[in-house]
This record gives sequence, C-alpha cells and structure tokens, in this order.
Amino acid sequence: MPEQTSHRPLIAERRVVVDDAWVLCEDAEQRPESQPAIIPLEAWQVSAKGEALAPWLPSDTEMTAELAEELRDAPLVAIDFPKFTDGRGYSIARLLRERYGYTGQIRAVGDVLIDQLFYMSRCGFDAFLLREDQVVEDALKALDTFSLSYQPGTDDPEPLFRRRLRKPGKTQADRAVA
Repeated sequence: MPEQTSHRPLIAERRVVVDDAWVLCEDAEQRPESQPAIIPLEAWQVSAKGEALAPWLPSDTEMTAELAEELRDAPLVAIDFPKFTDGRGYSIARLLRERYGYTGQIRAVGDVLIDQLFYMSRCGFDAFLLREDQVVEDALKALDTFSLSYQPGTDDPEPLFRRRLRKPGKTQADRAVA
C-alpha cells in the first residue's frame, strides 16, 4: 500500500514542520503500516492504542471526563474543523487543556485559516495543519497578531486587568492617567 502524504503545511510549536511523521487517514483501514497515523476517534477507541496511533475528533465530539481519560495518553489529539465557521473545536481544545489537563499536542485539522491561529493557540492548540492555499510565513506572523490579550486563555490564565494591577510602582492616580 502506498504511503499517504499531505501537501498541507504544518505548524507546531510556532515553527514550520518540514517532515511530519503523522499521516491523517480518513479511513483507518487504509492507514500505512510504516508511519504513525491519525485515525477517526471511533477506530482509535477500538484499536490497540500506542505511540503510532492518534485520535481524530470530529467537531461534534462531546468532551466527557471518560473520553478525556481515554485521550490522556494519546501522543496527540487532532480536532477537526469541517468549515471555518464551525467553532466547536475551540471548546474541545480548551476543555482538554484546562479541565482535563491534557499535555500532549492538540492539532487543528480541516478548514484551518490563518486568521484563526492566534485564537486557536489561546484555546490550547499548539499545532495547525493549514489548508494547502495558506501561506506559511503569514501563518507564523498571525500567531503573534496581538501583543496583549484581555481575556484569560490556556496560554495565560490571568486577565489583563490583574496583570496591570500587579505592576509595582504604580499608584491609583498613575493608573487613572494611563
């Protein structure tokens, strides 16, 4: 069976991954034996789990404590974005990171657009399989779109107003002028 390859750029840990060992397989039966594979969640749940298999979660996955426990030892979790307007994957990633303490790679796959990367990273994604028509250099810049965030996120759980109040040497009057 020929090995499956993707021409889609992958960004992980804020850098371009040239040689991604993982193959995204829509059909678990056709996964290559010689490469680690990301397969649909249902197929992964009934397979012999190991370092060479990772689950691919559909956007309508209900994240429960039981599922999170199953996913805990997965080397990575891929979350599908069937279209860029479907934001349910953000919630799945955030729950995995914050509520269930998942520490492995969370990879966004599907209709992943550059203008969403900054927000995805705030929700816990640390890898992005871009669409083929996306420019990788622009995607890397998009991860640093904003220098500060008001809201807490998985990358910084403290809101901006608390960070500002902690700054030493500022009095109430100084903060009112700023």
